[in-house]
Amino acid sequence: MKLASLKDGRDGQLVIVSRDLSRAADASDIAPTLQAALDEWDVVAPQLEARYELLNAGKAPGDMAFDQGACDSPLPRAYQWLDGSAYLNHVELVRKARGAVVPDSFYEDPLMYQGGSDTFIGPRDAIVAAELAYGIDMEAEVTVITDDVPMGVSAKDATNHIKLIMLVNDVSLRGLIPGELSKGFGFVQSKASCAFSPVAVTPDELGNAWAESTIDLPLLVDYNDKPFGKANVKTDMTFNMSQLVAHAAKTRHLCAGTIIGSGTVSNKFEGGEGKKIEHGGVGYSCIAEIRMIEKIQTGEFITPFMSFGDKVGIEMNDADGNSIFGRIENHVEKYEL
Repeated sequence: MKLASLKDGRDGQLVIVSRDLSRAADASDIAPTLQAALDEWDVVAPQLEARYELLNAGKAPGDMAFDQGACDSPLPRAYQWLDGSAYLNHVELVRKARGAVVPDSFYEDPLMYQGGSDTFIGPRDAIVAAELAYGIDMEAEVTVITDDVPMGVSAKDATNHIKLIMLVNDVSLRGLIPGELSKGFGFVQSKASCAFSPVAVTPDELGNAWAESTIDLPLLVDYNDKPFGKANVKTDMTFNMSQLVAHAAKTRHLCAGTIIGSGTVSNKFEGGEGKKIEHGGVGYSCIAEIRMIEKIQTGEFITPFMSFGDKVGIEMNDADGNSIFGRIENHVEKYEL
């Protein structure tokens, strides 16, 4: 099943989207918003699924063309957004670039922070920033949405609480991160509003590509209309999505609508640092990673962060080349104070 939220007020209007992303059907008589659906998922999901089947058969009443540009993020705001760091290759590169090593505990206990979830932007909205000195960067990731998750859930049982999957552009302001982290209290200013994929999908929509609580498909990133990354989500993933959910629920319950991210998808190349696509590698899911490799290899940062007018696209295709979640496409605009 595929679901989206058309822009309408703060929480959007829930629609069901066809498997090929061409058509949509209103679902507001079943649940007005995606959050409302998640709150009563066991009751609502079968009704949504029945209409989804009608839509794919061309029999849904009042169906319409699906416009990704009219979408907000599937959850335009959420009770909770927790982002992990499942790809230790990314962490290793950041540490290596500054001459530090990754503590052994990082390989057993995931990193995770709580992000701002009150002002997500739409998948085709602009990233706004007041200064280029903030170091504007994209981060292409996979995320899951849970139902109510009990405290202390095991990773095995956490799999059953993953109800929907999305992509995200987790926008980071790299120039602000060092100052915030030096205070020892985490991110606030350095994490701008995120943009999620137009469509959220149930795990069964991924077929055999969804296994072991991860996706065995590449996450495609283009930057200013040129291929930038195609790292495989499953490859080099230290912690799968169920492990991240269990980590988040170690000491508290998670409410329905909690979003949990994988962190920047990152692959090694032939056992070492990554390579650009044009050099035979799978590229990168963020600019910071290529900068870390440049620093390691040359002693200098070469690639700049995003400038006003730059554009990033994030998408995932199935084995037949069909878009699964729709396309995130954000460009950078100057914010006038």
